[in-house]
Amino acid sequence: MTTPPPAGPGAPPGSQAMLRLSRLLKRPVTDRGGGSLGRLADVIVRLRGSDYPLVTGLVAAVGGREIFDPIRLSSARLSLRHFERRDGEVLLRADVLGHRLIDVPNARLVRAADLELARDRADWVLTGVDTRPRRMFGLRAPESPGYRDWSDFEWLIGHQGSARLRGPFARIRRLKPAQIADLLESASAEEESEILGRVHADPELEADVFEELDEDLATRLLGARTDAEIAAVLARMRADDAADAIAELPQRRRQPVLDLLPAGPRQKVLTLMGFPSGSAGGLMGVDFIALPGLTRAGDALARVRESPLLQPEALTSVHVVDADGGLQGVARLVTLVQSDPDAALIDVSDADPVRIGADADITDVAVLMTDYNLITIPVVDDAGRLLGVITVDDVLEIALPPDWRRREAAHPPDTGPS
Repeated sequence: MTTPPPAGPGAPPGSQAMLRLSRLLKRPVTDRGGGSLGRLADVIVRLRGSDYPLVTGLVAAVGGREIFDPIRLSSARLSLRHFERRDGEVLLRADVLGHRLIDVPNARLVRAADLELARDRADWVLTGVDTRPRRMFGLRAPESPGYRDWSDFEWLIGHQGSARLRGPFARIRRLKPAQIADLLESASAEEESEILGRVHADPELEADVFEELDEDLATRLLGARTDAEIAAVLARMRADDAADAIAELPQRRRQPVLDLLPAGPRQKVLTLMGFPSGSAGGLMGVDFIALPGLTRAGDALARVRESPLLQPEALTSVHVVDADGGLQGVARLVTLVQSDPDAALIDVSDADPVRIGADADITDVAVLMTDYNLITIPVVDDAGRLLGVITVDDVLEIALPPDWRRREAAHPPDTGPS
């Protein structure tokens, strides 16, 4: 074999050589006597958690069958053992080359045009990925280095034995729920299944992702699950999102799913389903902080600290209510932070807060929040009792055009497209 070029940017420290998979696959293979047998068909790597995958052998196409030999890449000789894949093994040509990967730093799906193998002391490891198209306008892409570190990518190869080993180290969990939802909306059916499989290992993340999904896609993905599996996801979602999801299920499945929800989430969902979807009541969330007026400001702040499961936007305000649940005031979080901790909550609150009725339409909600620069707005019934809170993100989601999810998000100024 010819002397390999210097190591690429993704190679391990101390690496002295690298190989491109596309070039390696063109090489002939020989038996131990030096006779020609066939061609190199694939390279096998073994998963090692968060470390670079280790090359463990080659697959050669010889006489119409695939054979395996655990040899080093510096030799092209092999024995004639029949190849059988084991759990934790990945075939680079069959599983990765030409397939789509998750580009984690840029939160998008890309195709692996080539792979880089680098020497790590006595071993070879998978270290880099080239995602540039191999041909552009009928011409081959330039040969300049375009490899990025393998640790930036998450593979989608559809092999269950490998997926079990990859699960604890899934890089997809670095992404925000909205980014994972965007990936799912551009994925194939097979890719959807694998992405959801990684997310399913973290139930809270899974619920957050379903909250961010396009309504039609969320309905399709949930509809493919059993009633118990749907209920398990909805129980962790915000009640308003869960109510919307149930409303989109086929009629025959709604009640069975509702019956499987825990008592607390079920009551919240049923309350929200009692309001028209286009009303303030249908848009509000029912998780908020409401305290008596004589509560100390410091204790109100402590309550905020003790409520990590509430939507962060809903924690920007603390609501003052009387014994019957009537809304008496709203204290903004900034005001509480700046106030004397011993001050009574009612004394640092807006005693005449902007509020809206449950039957008001979405336009009225948007106008009020815009006019008064509100992050949240309380929703009350005819008797002035606090029913829920609408947050600004809920209003934005309704106000944006129907196809807003299909627009590519602007890149932050410090990253740029890649």
